[in-house]
Amino acid sequence: MGVFATPDDPATAGHEQVVFCQDRRSGLKAVIAIYSTALGPALGGTRFYPYATEAEALADVLDLSRGMAYKNAMAGLDLGGGKAVIWGDPEQDKSEALLRAYGRFVETLGGRYYTACDVGTYVPDMDLVGRETRYVTGRSVEYGGAGDSSILTAWGVFQGMRAAAEHAWGTPSLAGRRVGVAGLGKVGRYLVAHLLDDGASVVATDVSEKALDWARRNHPEMDLVADVTALITSDIDVYAPCALGGALNDSTVPVLRARIVAGAANNQLAHAGIGKLLTERGILYAPDYVINAGGVIQVADEIKGFNFDRAKLQASGIFETTRRILQRAEAEGVPPAAAADRLAEQRMAEVGRLRTIRVG
Repeated sequence: MGVFATPDDPATAGHEQVVFCQDRRSGLKAVIAIYSTALGPALGGTRFYPYATEAEALADVLDLSRGMAYKNAMAGLDLGGGKAVIWGDPEQDKSEALLRAYGRFVETLGGRYYTACDVGTYVPDMDLVGRETRYVTGRSVEYGGAGDSSILTAWGVFQGMRAAAEHAWGTPSLAGRRVGVAGLGKVGRYLVAHLLDDGASVVATDVSEKALDWARRNHPEMDLVADVTALITSDIDVYAPCALGGALNDSTVPVLRARIVAGAANNQLAHAGIGKLLTERGILYAPDYVINAGGVIQVADEIKGFNFDRAKLQASGIFETTRRILQRAEAEGVPPAAAADRLAEQRMAEVGRLRTIRVG
């Protein structure tokens, strides 16, 4: 994937700005990608991950930043899409100096990009980043922030799952359904609690033994399986990918037994054709960037002075947004992912155009 749009690939490129950041003393190697500021400043988290190559890190940040533009548009936010990746192992490379160096690079963008937590970064990390930049969200309550954005991310995913259940089975509940959760990290753990409270049975897996130990201690009623293959080929009604992207691909979709896919992971479709393949198999897909927008709604609310009840109310609207997308997809005979993209692009074009009207 390249940075510049081409006639053959207009949708997956065309970023406004991509910044490479390096501080040799702290070991910082980061890339900040701004896909669009049509609706406002770009907002998206910082992923700290041990990519195999620089090219892999660049491809991920370009893909993720585009996804954030669509996510923020569908969430009804007046914010554009951006993302950052720090290339390294967060368990070994993360330090105060590195995070503060990263914060200074964010500050140099002058508010074109607001950062937040993502895979490998946490609230205390954003507090450190915030010592060097004003343009950071997802901070701790002690520093005027909203705290853990995973709370409303999971709540939004649950709302999207409820809307998908209503579309598939006629009732907005997971009671009596078996849900397979892949990934028991920050979001997956909260999602499991919502599902169990709703009366669903849960089977889960994770690559981390620590996460599996957490599940055994806190939810002994939940079944655990060895890996994702065992999960998706088991007798489940809903599959919830809650780890890294690409969970739905040419290998997994043909063997997937679930009626619904609704999870927290970003960029679940390995390529554009996967949405059509899911539809052909009769599997209802709740678009990932629509239903996992609760976290970005939470951190966006922090920019104007955080109020949890207000943010949760807005995140609850993911139910109606998902319902509208699924209805439109059915009416137009297109996969839900295509219907969501059309709505997001329509809002970016129509509302973004208003910024050309000078007001002062």
